[in-house]
Amino acid sequence: MMHTYTYPEFEYRQSEEQRSGQAQRHPVVIIGGGPVGLSMALDCASRGIRAVLLDDNNSVSIGSRAVCYAKRALEFWDRLGVAAPLVEQGIRWQVGKVFHRDSLAYQFDLLPEAQHKLPAMINLQQYYLEERLVEACMKQPLIELRWKHKLLALEQGADGVQLQVETPDGRFSMEAAWVIACDGASSDTRKMVGAEFTGQAFQDRFLIADVVMKADFPTERWFWFDPPFHPGQSVLLHKECDNVWRIDFQLGWDADPVEEKKPERVIPRIQAMLGKDVEFELEWVSVYQFACRRIDKFRHGRVLFAGDAAHQVSPFGARGANSGVQDVDNLAWKLQAVLAGQATESLLDSYHEERALAADDNLRNSTRSTDFITPKSRSSLRLRNAVLELARSEAFARPLVNSGRLSTPTPYLGCSLNTPDADPFRGRMQPGTPCADAPVQLGGADAWLLNQLGRGFTLLAFGPGAQPVALGDVSAQLLEVGRDLVDAAGVLSERYDAQPGTVYLIRPDQHVAARWRRFDENAVRAALARCLGH
Repeated sequence: MMHTYTYPEFEYRQSEEQRSGQAQRHPVVIIGGGPVGLSMALDCASRGIRAVLLDDNNSVSIGSRAVCYAKRALEFWDRLGVAAPLVEQGIRWQVGKVFHRDSLAYQFDLLPEAQHKLPAMINLQQYYLEERLVEACMKQPLIELRWKHKLLALEQGADGVQLQVETPDGRFSMEAAWVIACDGASSDTRKMVGAEFTGQAFQDRFLIADVVMKADFPTERWFWFDPPFHPGQSVLLHKECDNVWRIDFQLGWDADPVEEKKPERVIPRIQAMLGKDVEFELEWVSVYQFACRRIDKFRHGRVLFAGDAAHQVSPFGARGANSGVQDVDNLAWKLQAVLAGQATESLLDSYHEERALAADDNLRNSTRSTDFITPKSRSSLRLRNAVLELARSEAFARPLVNSGRLSTPTPYLGCSLNTPDADPFRGRMQPGTPCADAPVQLGGADAWLLNQLGRGFTLLAFGPGAQPVALGDVSAQLLEVGRDLVDAAGVLSERYDAQPGTVYLIRPDQHVAARWRRFDENAVRAALARCLGH
């Protein structure tokens, strides 16, 4: 198996501190070289923070694993300059279809609204994503990738962390001001700090089969409940690049995971689905069980957790990798502010506040999806099937169909960094909400709002009258609509419910911090202070 991809091997090298035996102090050490760890390194570097990444392997992930990357993650990678090749290589899609038995129950569109730079979702095998991120990291002088470096132990002090690391040449010590644990659901770092990881394990098993074939299925997400080719269970179909198709078969709790991975068990399932005349090859096969759980605290002293090390969800809904990238987006700017002395360490407590809120939202949606896909009682099964029957003709039933609520970012409504509205506003851009993109014009050329926001605080003003505002050595740059960019189509004003004089304070992670109907320097400064945890 694995016909379409050749795994790279990254070179293990001795570091200077390993050769000298003298531990060096690093601002940030990242544990784990998956999509979340690599994204963390890139975001740190983009903010001027030196980062060392340790990974106990020297290649990318085996198998396609996470394949669906949502618009918000793509916008984050676009800010780092790596989204374009991902979007070019990946399979774009936004339509999903849900089938019950042998007929269509309903379909949905993830991005029915036009005028967005990036697609609602792309499908791309995780190994391609990791390879692109590694390439970007290698071009960054502020990032050092250390392959075949395994964290054995850590000890926290008042102002740093001592790390014991094992390599092919033996053990050595490192020091870090901050450690970011991105080492997955089985995180050793989590065990080292004694963190709790609690939630619900689901007693069901699923088979992933990556299949190489030339098929005439459209590039859509297709989900079947109780199909004739796999009765009583569910099936999910996605297209990836290289003519690879991801097929997930629900197996049931009694299935033997060793037996079910054998080709003689997998091939007949696929033939039943596709027909015996369709030619295909198996690319990768895995059987998995999943859990919905999260860490007790995202911050344990000077060790912060992100991605699967902090939370684990079912694969239905593409919430795992996407929420991990949003962890990074939330954390890096706060870490920069603390390292630069612009905020106290207490700002990092808001990382737990905001991302635990998002994790709980993801867990709630993931659990509901799983309960709908795998009913736990006869009455639950009857209710689910009734919803699927009604959805064919009745619009009220369609929102109840749950084949996996697809990943969307959780707004941090009510969180402590937000300044609540004092003026009436309509629409979605409440404080704590990620900024919606919109087409603009820059010097007569077409452009996009998110690409103009920079990496610091931004004061987005609709018309003249506002001024840049500083708090110590932190300043909010002014971006004036009508002067610095033009809202020619009116989409920007519509999405932000803007009137002449409206002002938004936007955080470095492109979330709304505050908004007003008129500029008030003192109000902006107070909101800036609040956003920095002062």
